[in-house]
Amino acid sequence: MKSIKKIQFLAALLFLFVSSAVIARSDIDFNEPWKNPDAPIIIDAFYKNSIDWVEMKKDTRVAAILHKATEGLEITDPAYAERREKAKQLGYKWGSYHLLRRGDPGKQAEFYLAAIGNTPGEVMAVDVECTEYSKCGVEKYRVTANEIKTFILAIKRKTGRYPIFYGNQSVVADLSRSNRGDDLLVKIPLWYARFKSQVTDFPEGIWDTYTFWQFSSEINCAPEESCLYRVPGTLSDMDINVFNGTLKTLRAKWGKIGQ
Repeated sequence: MKSIKKIQFLAALLFLFVSSAVIARSDIDFNEPWKNPDAPIIIDAFYKNSIDWVEMKKDTRVAAILHKATEGLEITDPAYAERREKAKQLGYKWGSYHLLRRGDPGKQAEFYLAAIGNTPGEVMAVDVECTEYSKCGVEKYRVTANEIKTFILAIKRKTGRYPIFYGNQSVVADLSRSNRGDDLLVKIPLWYARFKSQVTDFPEGIWDTYTFWQFSSEINCAPEESCLYRVPGTLSDMDINVFNGTLKTLRAKWGKIGQ
């Protein structure tokens, strides 16, 4: 009996140790990480978001820009090429994303790659706004897990790299339920959208944490309000993200994200 109790006691200690480690990790990752002055900030934009480059350069934490490139099979962002050139001139890391629509994901991948051209050292991403059972405001953006994976694999075949995956809480929760432990999705870095200071219900099943967290947008930031973070040279409608790591790590790994 004593040996059994000893084993039970040690097991309990191990459980507490593991639990505390998970809690500690969650506290760091999901508790206002943008307040850490060493955490890099990333903006993601499309042509309707205004950017004053001179003003934005005053915030030395802004390290990278993710910009919309394409949507569906016909839409290209008219500001993409000019902003890409300007951002690189100013020393920002650059990345692009494709907004996935219902339809042929393989052809959408080809359309996206044709628009962005040769992109060594740049991050690629697929923006998924709705999945089969997630909340969805616009039905043309509702896509299946198979469509998502087809797009991802098409990018991988053409470039040798995976695109990162953008999804909000509802999308990530739906995929985590329906595709728990999926062999492909577990390899894909997560770009997580959640517009609040702290997250205590991050969906389990595919991702342990995020690579980027989009935490501020017009959803929770208004011109006359105190926002979670404001980037100079941008308006309250700008999407703002934090990188899960340091500036040194971001600069070293940026072009390798998705490999």
